[in-house]
Amino acid sequence: MALSQSTARWVGSASLIFDFAAQQYGMLSKPNMKDIHDQNLSFFSPQPWFIVGFFAPQMCFNVAWLYRLWRLDSRKSEKERKEVEQIVDYVPYYAVGHICIGVWMFFWNSSKLKTANIFVVINTFTQLFYMSAKLPRMNTASTSSILTHIVSKTFAGIGVLDILHNTSIAYFKDLEAPFLVKILTGVGFGMGSFVSDWIFGGCLAYDLVALAVGQGGSWGTLLGFFAGGSAAITAVKNLINPPYHHKVEEYEEIPDEAV
Repeated sequence: MALSQSTARWVGSASLIFDFAAQQYGMLSKPNMKDIHDQNLSFFSPQPWFIVGFFAPQMCFNVAWLYRLWRLDSRKSEKERKEVEQIVDYVPYYAVGHICIGVWMFFWNSSKLKTANIFVVINTFTQLFYMSAKLPRMNTASTSSILTHIVSKTFAGIGVLDILHNTSIAYFKDLEAPFLVKILTGVGFGMGSFVSDWIFGGCLAYDLVALAVGQGGSWGTLLGFFAGGSAAITAVKNLINPPYHHKVEEYEEIPDEAV
């Protein structure tokens, strides 16, 4: 483990609290998050209530994941050490993400959209890197594995929507989607869905629905079609080739006198 469990507990919890506090500032200040959203629209502006709808269950999984980090004791047994290790391994990437999104909020509410976008880019690529290069295959016999997959992949999934939204309004405000953007959107989400499991693939489909509702018109209709295609690709791919495994590890308990 790169971090000790005790350090990971405080780093993970502090980063989430900071991000949550920043979001409250964003919602309660004037102008608030939605005011800035409504003043800055582009071809990747989602329906904002879809982000709120995503945030609530995501926060519940975050709390459950951190609670498990605090409840388990890596010194107690080899089994708990392995369970803790899966959580602690993600904490540095998790903390970077929440710090970035917390800082993003202050620039967003100041309408400094290009600066705000820098923090969104850092977060999104951090989460995508961890998910694609560091995260082991989900073991459905391990609660820590399940929760880490849900927390990391939902963070990466909403990060995809964030980077599309923020980049479009920072550099292409009030513009309609060019033909090339439409083609790249369909191809990009299609390819992303093809290499995704149920969790991340579901997030990609959700992102497209949020964009479709936010855009409306012919572009919104096309995005809705992409959402259906994304969901279908994810479903077929994962039904044919299930992405998870179920492995119950056998551990030898550590005698009390050896602890």
